[in-house]
Order: sequence, then C-alpha cells, then structure tokens
Amino acid sequence: MDGAAGILVIILAVTLAVFLVLAVVLMVLLIRVTQQIKSITESAERTVHKVEDAASNVSRFSTPLAAANILRKFVKKKK
Repeated sequence: MDGAAGILVIILAVTLAVFLVLAVVLMVLLIRVTQQIKSITESAERTVHKVEDAASNVSRFSTPLAAANILRKFVKKKK
C-alpha cells in the first residue's frame, strides 16, 4: 500500500501545482483586465463631462436666443 499511496501523493502534488500555476496566471490576467476596465471607465467619465459641459454651454446660449425669438415674434405681431 505504501507504493500506491506514494504514487497517489505524487499525482495529487502535481495536480495541485498545476492548479496553483493556473491560479497565478488567471490572477495576473484578471488584474490586467481590471486595469483596462478602469482605464475605459475613466475615459468614458471624461467624455461624459465634456458632453455635459457642451450641453450646458448650448443651453446657456439657446435660452437667450429663444427669448429673443419670442420677443421678435411679439414685436412683429404688434406692427
């Protein structure tokens, strides 16, 4: 039984070593993927801020223009 137990221990040790190496490789890949996701989310956040700024600038200019158009229509009706 000692010979069979020794072989079983060797097989289990090799299997565990393979799984340990695979786990390390997968963790490295996972860290790389999370770094890429972080980079993408930061880029998306910058884009959203730029779009928000552009929208606020457009709304800042469109409100006076809309008021001017309403006043112009009112003046044309009075004439």
